[in-house]
Amino acid sequence: MNHELKAINMLKRSVTSIILISVIVITIFILPIWFFSIVSSVFIGFGLYEFFRLNSKDKFPRSFVYLGIFSGAILPYITYFYRPTGGMWEALFFIITFIALFIIQFTRKENQNSIALIALVLFGVFYVGWFFTFLVKIRFLADGHKLVVFLLLVTKAGDVGAYLVGTRFGRHRLLPKISPKKSIEGAAGGFLFSLFFACISKVYLGWMSFSAIFMAGVLIGIFAQFGDLAESLVKRDYQVKDSSPFLPGLGGLLDVIDSVLFAAPIFYIYLTIII
Repeated sequence: MNHELKAINMLKRSVTSIILISVIVITIFILPIWFFSIVSSVFIGFGLYEFFRLNSKDKFPRSFVYLGIFSGAILPYITYFYRPTGGMWEALFFIITFIALFIIQFTRKENQNSIALIALVLFGVFYVGWFFTFLVKIRFLADGHKLVVFLLLVTKAGDVGAYLVGTRFGRHRLLPKISPKKSIEGAAGGFLFSLFFACISKVYLGWMSFSAIFMAGVLIGIFAQFGDLAESLVKRDYQVKDSSPFLPGLGGLLDVIDSVLFAAPIFYIYLTIII
């Protein structure tokens, strides 16, 4: 019976993954950049919705949830329309969001946990919205579509490698207080998978030197696992297994993009400052 459940779960996981990969490939290679920004906005919106629903103890007021989702979802458009002066507009955006949260709180009857709720909304917008928006920033770079594919390929290869190696050879727990199932062997396997797929990406990233690609693989391989652990910490704090049942076999959207959230800004900084 246990084997049957594993087979069904694997089938669900495979079908969902194929659909997601198809959507991503079409969005990156066929559709224009503005549509990529829209898709990114949708991903952020759903990711933030899942983030806010994780907190079942201190429920967010609806006005906070709406503002949080709207604020995060609008970030890709700021990147799209104001790329030359994006940093200034992003700073203004966070200031306005911060002030708006206080204004909403002023109008509420209850003041219990008000600072904690405001801080959590800002954290969600920053963690899910701003970090994921770096995918849009990367997309606007020269050869951006290939760089986005490189980031996603290396990141997800690490996820797959960690799962396969950890399931088969995992014996020593990595951080049991945060994620009981993650193992040191799985983390090592995930890192090696990331590095391998980074190296073979030289085939379509001919303008980058092998050493630059190798270093990018090292950075993404490390920070992707940090991103995965960070979301595990959030879920552990809220005592939930998956961020939602939105994606059959994979959990929630936040479970899918968690490793990308830390890797994307690091990769963008690496590309723009070092490369």
